Amino acid sequence: MKQLAAATVLAAVSFLSFAQSWGPRSLEELKQETIRRAERNLGPLAGTKAEDAREAMAGLHSLEPDEWAAVWSRVGERHLQRGDYYQAWRSFNVARWPSERLSPGKQRAYARALEAFQQYARSLAPPIETLRIAFEGAEIVAYLRLPANVRPAPLVFGINGLDSRKEEVIAQADAYLKNGVGVFALDMPGTGQAPILVDVGAERMFSRALDYLQTRPEIDAKRIVVQGRSWSGYWAAVMAYTEKDRLRGAVVHGVGIHEYYSPEWQKKAFSTREYLFDVYPARASVYGTKSMDEFLAYGPRLSLLARGMLERASAPMLLVNGERDSQQPIADLYLLMKHGDPKDVWVNPQGGHMGRSERWPDGKVRSEVVEPWVLRHLENRGQSPISKQATE
Repeated sequence: MKQLAAATVLAAVSFLSFAQSWGPRSLEELKQETIRRAERNLGPLAGTKAEDAREAMAGLHSLEPDEWAAVWSRVGERHLQRGDYYQAWRSFNVARWPSERLSPGKQRAYARALEAFQQYARSLAPPIETLRIAFEGAEIVAYLRLPANVRPAPLVFGINGLDSRKEEVIAQADAYLKNGVGVFALDMPGTGQAPILVDVGAERMFSRALDYLQTRPEIDAKRIVVQGRSWSGYWAAVMAYTEKDRLRGAVVHGVGIHEYYSPEWQKKAFSTREYLFDVYPARASVYGTKSMDEFLAYGPRLSLLARGMLERASAPMLLVNGERDSQQPIADLYLLMKHGDPKDVWVNPQGGHMGRSERWPDGKVRSEVVEPWVLRHLENRGQSPISKQATE
């Protein structure tokens, strides 16, 4: 029944018509950069094996979306046959990158990624629970993973970014679980299995998920922090305003809240080399727009300045990014910082998107900046703090 529901969602996908990769790399440059990122454990190749990247790139002969999907899917099928569900999921996940909405081959790869992830999830202890939450005649598909011996458990409400998916969010839950904290993960609008596209008011999907979580006695509904990453930093900021009474805090990791949506910034960001390829198609896919003019006109309505949110009271926020981010303007972080309630801010002067740099790779930013802040805000005030021994 679950497989049927997933297939129904996938069948409803309307493919955007992008015949070739949106640079800025040539085919040979793309192949070299893909291998380099796999060797250094950098996104979107983090978690994949370098030898798998070399194998896939040896078979890549064009920039067509379906060829990228095919070479990585072959690697995924090999891992699946060997029973290595984690690497199978990782390979299929790269195959559908940056969006399953861009071609039939990427859609098929995404379906295989979901299948492999379910098999991987069943092997974990504590397990990952798949949730299906009724929403406007459809459903929100989400994951929940709770620490073994903490009830009710505080919770991180995790949202994926533009090109990551909820599977990646829940797969990074170990640090929280070891500290007695559960993780809930769902796809942001316009991505994965989300039932709606990005639009003004799409945050109602997250509010519905919060409603559901409050019905679960295993969860301490008074101790929830939302964690956004990259594009979903926007949703974390929105929730800090709209759900301030139900959240202990919001991590806005990667901050695009106003200038990001301007046509001027979007045109500039299309040439970023931080993004591997297909940045415009990926961004257009979350709106469902079909032309450049439609895309550029769609975004400005989402600005939090235009929506009148910036002076409103909010839940505590942590703002994180790099001064040299070429995907989201650092000016948006400072704009958010200077309005409304005081906020905690961490900016890497040498950092790119998400604050990452050679000295501050993704894992270090998460473990030394984001996760400690989250754990502090989830402490049970007036009682014992969350402990690393909570699940031992």
